[in-house]
Amino acid sequence: MVTEIPLNDRLLRSWLRCKRRAWLDQFGDPDQRLWTAHRELQLDEQRRSFSTLFPQKPQRGEAAAAAGAPAVVGLRLRGQAGGLAVEAHPPLLQRVKGRSRWGEHAYRPVIFRQGRRTTREHRVVLALWGRLLEGEQQAPVANGLVLSGAGRGLEKETLALSGSLPRQLEEALDRLAGDLARTEPPPLVADRKKCVLCSWRGACDQVAAAEGHLSEVSGIGAKRREMLIDLGVDRLERLAAAEPQQLAEALLVHGEQHAEMAEQLVTQARVQRDGVPLRRDPGAALPELAEAPGVLIYDIESDPDARDDFLHGFVPLPRDPGGGWPTAEAATAAPYHPLLALQEHGEARLWQRLQRLMAAYPDWPVLHYGETELLALVRLAQRQGVKERQIAELRSRLIDVHLRLRRHWWMPTNSYGLKATASWLGFRWRQQGVDGARALLWWRRWRLGGDGPDGRGSRQNLRRIFRYNHDDALATWAVAQWLLEQDEAAQP
Repeated sequence: MVTEIPLNDRLLRSWLRCKRRAWLDQFGDPDQRLWTAHRELQLDEQRRSFSTLFPQKPQRGEAAAAAGAPAVVGLRLRGQAGGLAVEAHPPLLQRVKGRSRWGEHAYRPVIFRQGRRTTREHRVVLALWGRLLEGEQQAPVANGLVLSGAGRGLEKETLALSGSLPRQLEEALDRLAGDLARTEPPPLVADRKKCVLCSWRGACDQVAAAEGHLSEVSGIGAKRREMLIDLGVDRLERLAAAEPQQLAEALLVHGEQHAEMAEQLVTQARVQRDGVPLRRDPGAALPELAEAPGVLIYDIESDPDARDDFLHGFVPLPRDPGGGWPTAEAATAAPYHPLLALQEHGEARLWQRLQRLMAAYPDWPVLHYGETELLALVRLAQRQGVKERQIAELRSRLIDVHLRLRRHWWMPTNSYGLKATASWLGFRWRQQGVDGARALLWWRRWRLGGDGPDGRGSRQNLRRIFRYNHDDALATWAVAQWLLEQDEAAQP
């Protein structure tokens, strides 16, 4: 098969993640491409991983390979694979025993892995690098090296580039070339949960909304979508028009759990179609606030890979003199208390600061969005040897606004996450396009950046993190305040 599109390792990696993504990388409108912090985080982790393996700076290019440098970067590889012309730019080559055209040494490719397991993407891309490197150095490449982690946590895995891998590589390249020869992009993926990591998510979100893609319905993943399509329910509008009992009977062949979800899926689709919230439970969503003198809004920022909850942010909101609650707009004037948790200060000091802050507002419920804050706080308390009675009191004080929203309302959003819900209610973050990944990137740059413009010599990234965390807390209150308004409006 011949293609005019130059194939490379970047397109192959995109294709292995999502066929549509590779096509958009090549032909998509660059103005629709969004910057994503996930790519920067991956590159940052890769740099730290490589610097752990090679503390000395790698050498660059053909001259470094000829000189037998232990680590080489910047070598451009070209060659053939499966009858197709391909080029690649491996991020790192490691010197190994052997003989090549460069002398009494050879090289193997190194790939960085995020996550806990080596995926098909890692294996196939390593196979491509190995295939092209063989031709470049005129010596076999028996294996590649997979790295994950950094520092003392660096993990190494030697991956053999034999067996079925060469065939998988050729098949992948052939199919990639076929998809790039299309005049239109491949269809949207069935499960779009990982699309949040992709720079083309905005463009694909528009297509999904226009098509009524079933992945737009909250609660539908790839498997359930496939079941519905087999029944002829292939769009949001058709799901909204379905009769719940008939759909439940049709889904029963896949198991009772799917049949039991039929009515909920139809209701969710109808609410999203109509764009109007629907009450799910007539009871008060936040009864704990009825007599409370105020509330503490609580939001955490975390580095999940390091298991580091590095920022605990609080916004205290007292009732106004007339006994009412502040509006979402009025809450912006409330003080914000960021507790930065530096590892060198230790958890005991953090726990004391948290206790002191919450003790200053003794009878105030603590509102948060999602389970992260409760789990983190309870685990911290347990590590500090806090008694079970005190932990039970802590649990009873924390209120998950996300859980209460889902229990009491159907929302016309494709997600019940804080961003989707608060945005639908009209809340706007002060920093455009910022998410938890961007905040994490700012944190790592501040924590590891030394005295430079991004490091501890500069407070700019800290201010950005605080502003984002503060806005998340205010967004949580925007949802809670809406729940309170709906409960008040429902009273006779």
